[in-house]
Amino acid sequence: MNTAPPRPPTATTADRLGYLQRCWATLRFDLPASAVVFLVALPLSLGIAVASGAPVTAGLLAAVVGGIVAGLFGGSNLQVSGPAAGLTMVVAELVHELGWPTTCLITMGAGLLQILFGITRIARAALAIAPVVVHAMLAGIGITIVLQQTHVALGDGPASRAWTNLTQLPQQLAHPAGADLLVGVVVIAVLLTWKYAPAPIQRVPAPLIAVIAGTLVSLPLPVNRITLSASIIDAVHLPALPHGHWAAVATGILTMALIASVESLLSAVAVDKMHRGPRADFDRELIGQGAANAVSGLIGGLPITGVIVRSATNARAGARTRTSAVLHGIWILLAAVAAPALITRIPTAALAGLLIVVGIQLVQVSHITLAHRTGDLLVYAATMTGVVFLNLLEGVLIGLALAATLLLARIVELRVHSEPHHTDANAWQVTVTGSATFLALPRLTAAFAAIPDGADVTVDLHLDFLDHAAYDAITQWTRQHQQSNGHVHIHEHGTIHMATAPHQPPTKRTLVPTR
Repeated sequence: MNTAPPRPPTATTADRLGYLQRCWATLRFDLPASAVVFLVALPLSLGIAVASGAPVTAGLLAAVVGGIVAGLFGGSNLQVSGPAAGLTMVVAELVHELGWPTTCLITMGAGLLQILFGITRIARAALAIAPVVVHAMLAGIGITIVLQQTHVALGDGPASRAWTNLTQLPQQLAHPAGADLLVGVVVIAVLLTWKYAPAPIQRVPAPLIAVIAGTLVSLPLPVNRITLSASIIDAVHLPALPHGHWAAVATGILTMALIASVESLLSAVAVDKMHRGPRADFDRELIGQGAANAVSGLIGGLPITGVIVRSATNARAGARTRTSAVLHGIWILLAAVAAPALITRIPTAALAGLLIVVGIQLVQVSHITLAHRTGDLLVYAATMTGVVFLNLLEGVLIGLALAATLLLARIVELRVHSEPHHTDANAWQVTVTGSATFLALPRLTAAFAAIPDGADVTVDLHLDFLDHAAYDAITQWTRQHQQSNGHVHIHEHGTIHMATAPHQPPTKRTLVPTR
């Protein structure tokens, strides 16, 4: 008697063909899209590494890890991750203060913290940062990059502080290195004019064409070029523990994790608007970003975020799944292993020209116009100035504090208008609109004090909040005015009424309660 368990059914030829057809249905879109993203990401990764003061190979390692690890484990189907301009300032400051090996440790720690953010499902809370602060932060980063890379394009090295770069710029402009300046101008010119090229030609990414053009122009010229101290495989190394400075390390981990998380989530939100596929899972995206940063820091790569430039390119190129992001990471790995000699022919001025344009694009006029229209221009200017001339963390904290202060002022704003009737000087009209709190008592009592004794007063209240201090001020003045032979008529038009104020905690209502 045969007691052997039944054998599982084997896949038929039709099953295998169906699987291959399903794979090809998306791969035929993802494969060409990955090639386009690769051509955009390669020069940007090199430039960001140079601008960060990190080894060039660190940018390549981060691009590979960002594509493969974040692509596989992230929560956004079309998001493409890698080294980003938004963290350039943070990395440059950490490298200058703590050294590159410790910066890698901070990157790994930030990644683990991002994983914790994702596991605890607080991703959406990271989006609760005032957009004007994020816009100003990016603008400050852009200005810093432009100041820094202008020195490189002129043939000199940048200083670590934006103020030093700014004050030394006139002298550098007076004595530029002609060859480096020529290469930088060629790259900038190509990037700015590429949009006017015929549509079929525009399919080739402008950054790639610009860097190639700058490299070709530089071949007979004595210019500074990229140096690779090791191959991408030999460049893999473990991070190092710091010799003290643990407070700086902890601050660096928190700063990097928060900025990388916010930038990645904002990019994921923007990418969701570009396609009709599945929406992003923000908590999973943070876990994927954290895993990528942990791996990148572990092997000596730059920190990683979701990058809107690459992600938008991916979506516009027709990608359908995360396979495109993974493949672009594989292509960068193959290029770094197979063609390091080509990378070392690229002049640093070419990457400087590329980063100058990237920095300029971070300062968007539409964001400044929006800040002016919404009354947040002061927050924008303060945040941007702090990021440029202090550091990124202090600039953002200044912006958040100022934004919160302005928000509080708007929430508790109270407008008080009092005037005598135009036909009867003994009749007064007082209109009170907004939130009546103890903060508004000086304005409220000043308006009441201007009314003469014995006047006939009509008070129109349009309140959405009334605390006990304001309630007491109104009732006491009403009683005192009536004792001076005056008359007070109170008409309530808002969502909060005087009768309920003494009997319950103050609440804010913007809608009339249903009965």
